[in-house]
Amino acid sequence: MQLQHAWERNLLDLAYEALHLQADHPTAIAAFDSELLASAYAYCDTVTAVHSRSFHMASSLLAKDKRKAVRALYAFCRVSDDIVDRTGEGQVERLEAWRRRATAPHPPVDDLVAVAWADARLRYQVPMRYAEQLIDGVARDFTQNRYGTFEELTAYCYGVASTVGLMSMHIIGFSSQEALPYAIKLGVALQLTNILRDVGEDWRAGRLYLPQNELAEFGLDESSLAAGIVTDAWRHFMRFQIERNRRLYDEAMLGIGLLNRDGRFAIGAAAELYRGILDGIEKSDYDVFHHRAFVTTGRKVRMLPGIWWRSQRPAPAIG
Repeated sequence: MQLQHAWERNLLDLAYEALHLQADHPTAIAAFDSELLASAYAYCDTVTAVHSRSFHMASSLLAKDKRKAVRALYAFCRVSDDIVDRTGEGQVERLEAWRRRATAPHPPVDDLVAVAWADARLRYQVPMRYAEQLIDGVARDFTQNRYGTFEELTAYCYGVASTVGLMSMHIIGFSSQEALPYAIKLGVALQLTNILRDVGEDWRAGRLYLPQNELAEFGLDESSLAAGIVTDAWRHFMRFQIERNRRLYDEAMLGIGLLNRDGRFAIGAAAELYRGILDGIEKSDYDVFHHRAFVTTGRKVRMLPGIWWRSQRPAPAIG
């Protein structure tokens, strides 16, 4: 596909790096005790259900083995993120210890997430470099809590979210490397939705993920966020952010047809259910300082038939 944004090239280079490393160093499937594996995957299922009802619902649309694998992937991501978010000393050391366990072919048997993730990663030949890039991405929160431009922000989004899409793609199966740019873009879109929803929460944690040059263009600065007041300038800024976010979803969803047919509905559902959060932000008059937008279970269920229909469209033309 022809890349539509200047920032995509650098992110695509990172994805190709991971693919090439995997091709040069293929790994064998690890052998784990069946009872241990069953317990590990069951635990990851619970982690997913507790922390993300949307992802749990979307992944339920997959065949059993792929469903277990993507929930192990979710749990891997959840643990990585939680280590960074947890306050206190020793976070860097804990993340590095987790990196060693999460990238080991035979992790300690008492770490159920690492066991399930090792089995899923090796079984589906998920490039190890993607997992490393994700951990590097969440670790960025240790050293950086401001982003000057949207391009800088997309690099962060790649690390913490596009890598998840790329790893999921290996579990789902895909027709060609033409799918990579779509997965990258979907990850950026999903993370931007997170960022827009969690402005108030992130601000209270000392983090600001909104591009500072764009805030300035709309007459806003950090004092505007500290005040936590919805002004006309804030509404205009958020409309701009949401419109761009929706365009990225539209562009990314064209790549659903490049995935294996049995995974298209699940990925489409994961994307569109999350995209619905943007509607919630609008309904709250862009007050992301005091409200956390979400999609109700009833609305999710009502959305599924339309999502299934759209997920069946053919793959984009290549060339």
